[in-house]
Amino acid sequence: MSKKIAILATHGFEESELQSPKEHLEQQGWTTHIISPEPGAIKAWAEKDWGKDYPVDKTLDEAAASDYDALVLPGGVINPDQLRTNDKALSFVKDFFVQSKPVAAICHGPQILINAEVVNGRNMTSVNSISKDLINAGAHWEDQEVIVDQGLVTSRTPKDLPAFNAKMVEEINEGKH
Repeated sequence: MSKKIAILATHGFEESELQSPKEHLEQQGWTTHIISPEPGAIKAWAEKDWGKDYPVDKTLDEAAASDYDALVLPGGVINPDQLRTNDKALSFVKDFFVQSKPVAAICHGPQILINAEVVNGRNMTSVNSISKDLINAGAHWEDQEVIVDQGLVTSRTPKDLPAFNAKMVEEINEGKH
């Protein structure tokens, strides 16, 4: 069955954490859209320096959670820090939870979920540097490669991408939770 997945990102996302899930989802025959606050293109962060530009498919003003089957939140340090203070981004993220659709967040991506106020009581993982933030927001944090909690998939770092991608596809195939 054809699926449509939103990838919410802005400048400074960790390149591998957008590129790898995007390619993996497209290998399933699914459509991916990069959603961003700004039109045009967004610039990746590739480990230690700026990476490539990625074209934005739709802005937050043009996208709605109801148009998609799932949401992916790549990490990086700059990207989630910008999105977690953007009211339109937070509303977009919250709508996926209201509609019980799968959400996958890796590395620093769960910072957006903290500000969207959707982590309380959830089993999650992330990059270690934001573990206390998640715990303080009410999440049950563990240092695991990938954790799934009612359609929410979380992972730590790019080295976890194979497990993250596999669980993400599994949860999207299951549909609403």
